[in-house]
Amino acid sequence: MNPLAQQNPHRRFNPLKREWVLVSPHRTQRPWQGQVEKPVQPAALAYDPDCYLCPGNLRAGGLRTDNYTSTYVFENDFAALKPDAPRFLDDEDGKGLLIAEGESGVCRVLCFSPRHDLTLAKMEVADIRKVVDLWDAQTQELGARDDIQYVQVFENRGAMMGASNPHPHGQVWASRSIPNEAVLEQAAQAAYLQEHGCCLLCAYREMEMARGERIVATNASFVALVPFWAVWPFEVMILPSRHVADLAAMTDAERDDLAAILKTVTATYDKVFDTPFPYSMGLHPQPFDENEHPEWHFHLHFYPPLLRSATVRKFMVGFELLGSPQRDITPESAAETLRQASLR
Repeated sequence: MNPLAQQNPHRRFNPLKREWVLVSPHRTQRPWQGQVEKPVQPAALAYDPDCYLCPGNLRAGGLRTDNYTSTYVFENDFAALKPDAPRFLDDEDGKGLLIAEGESGVCRVLCFSPRHDLTLAKMEVADIRKVVDLWDAQTQELGARDDIQYVQVFENRGAMMGASNPHPHGQVWASRSIPNEAVLEQAAQAAYLQEHGCCLLCAYREMEMARGERIVATNASFVALVPFWAVWPFEVMILPSRHVADLAAMTDAERDDLAAILKTVTATYDKVFDTPFPYSMGLHPQPFDENEHPEWHFHLHFYPPLLRSATVRKFMVGFELLGSPQRDITPESAAETLRQASLR
């Protein structure tokens, strides 16, 4: 990395979304007098009688959670999407300015474990493998439906990232249309393939592996790295070493390795500030729009908000909302912090 970029403001290009990120490393020295969050406390109980995600407990919608013993799936009681939502398309005054259309879909909750006090960081790799298989089963089931074009699996961990319950769980939202982030990534990957004759993320992974400065962890099938264009302070992307478009294309060994590197990344996060690390994490598989997608390279994003400590977070405000994304600590510095944390 150019030494000038480590101390001076500069822009970095994100080829996956074709947008720029402002990096301001000199701002790490500024004093902080902003909002300070309460320290995050880990769940203390293996079973919480007041938790609606624990086995056998009553949920807010009036239904009872099954007495499950492994992973568990149920329809979200307060779903953002509904399978029977009416289809319509309105363009008021026909000027292309006031457009609305009906959007249908399915929202489910995916419990990772019956244990209330576990997280991916604390689970055994064999149990995380069950979560990986659950992600794939849900993605393939919902993606096979005629009324679904994209399946977004994600996890919000911690109240700081909007999680309403500490029980280890994620969600799957399957929608009739392809959401914005996937549209941007698909277009960028397709354009790169057409222009360069190779996969964008394959080429990027090879460059990162050769340099090493942003690598956080690797195993036989995956690499975890802080993207060159990262926006969130300790953002991580997980990339498969082989060009695959989704979980269904992975071998058993690759799924085992995915489970292992998920544990490595999440356990490393918890060591950075010695606290349960909040984040939003999501899988990005190829769309289910009946088109071939040779350009698509499966990957996972981790977007954690913590910036300086367990109680100081990054806010997306001001220039980030009105101009472009911005970060203070460089991705290289963040990767080094994560590597050092993993050794503790």
